[in-house]
Amino acid sequence: DEEEDYMSDLFIKHDVRPGLPMVRRVKEAIQKDEKQKEANEKNRQKSIKEKEKERRDLVLKSALGNENKGFALLQKMGYKSGQALGRSGEGIVEPIPLNIKTGRSGLGHEELKKRKAEEKLENYRQKLHMKKQANEQAADQFRIRFKTKQEERKMEGDLQKSQRACQQLDMQKDIDVPKETWFWIEPEEEDKMDEEDKEDECTSSDLSVSEKLHILTAYLREEHFYCIWCGTTYEDSEDLSSNCPGDSAAYHD
Repeated sequence: DEEEDYMSDLFIKHDVRPGLPMVRRVKEAIQKDEKQKEANEKNRQKSIKEKEKERRDLVLKSALGNENKGFALLQKMGYKSGQALGRSGEGIVEPIPLNIKTGRSGLGHEELKKRKAEEKLENYRQKLHMKKQANEQAADQFRIRFKTKQEERKMEGDLQKSQRACQQLDMQKDIDVPKETWFWIEPEEEDKMDEEDKEDECTSSDLSVSEKLHILTAYLREEHFYCIWCGTTYEDSEDLSSNCPGDSAAYHD
């Protein structure tokens, strides 16, 4: 139980270089483990399936000999080893390979499994296709709604423009009261013209914006010979009909 003398010859004789003792111990342990694995592999008893597979592979690799009755009959009919089967030699040379079934599943199980996998893949593809179609339809609907909203805003702007022009032209002819109440812009609504979500509150009538625009532009053409899209007041109806293409914005786009 005495403490070791680190200055003694016994301690100095040991190899104390850093890392060397550990490397040797690890290397010896690895070699010992490999030898033990080799011994276990040699002493291990092969299973029945492994033995059957070895015997089957050995037989399949060896060529048929004269002791085989089928091969002997072929030789009597003129067949020689290495020739192709058939009278003209167009048949196979090698025997049909064996497909050894080692699993416990029944016949046709692999085909059923393959068919189910194909059906699953097809269902997945159909879902992706349907999802893609739904996304495309949603995008189309959004574009249609956006375009419709833009057209409505443009039509409302054209109507307000026509109302201002109508009010100005009527006053030039000393008309103090508009033919219809909504032909002019009411003072309190003039401050709301630039609002995007402004609703049509010009009149209590059930006319739509497009109907009002059509009526008002027709009035401006007939009464004042004015085209809202050309921005021009013509001299008379003949000048208007000959120089203005029409009363629709489509003609002026």
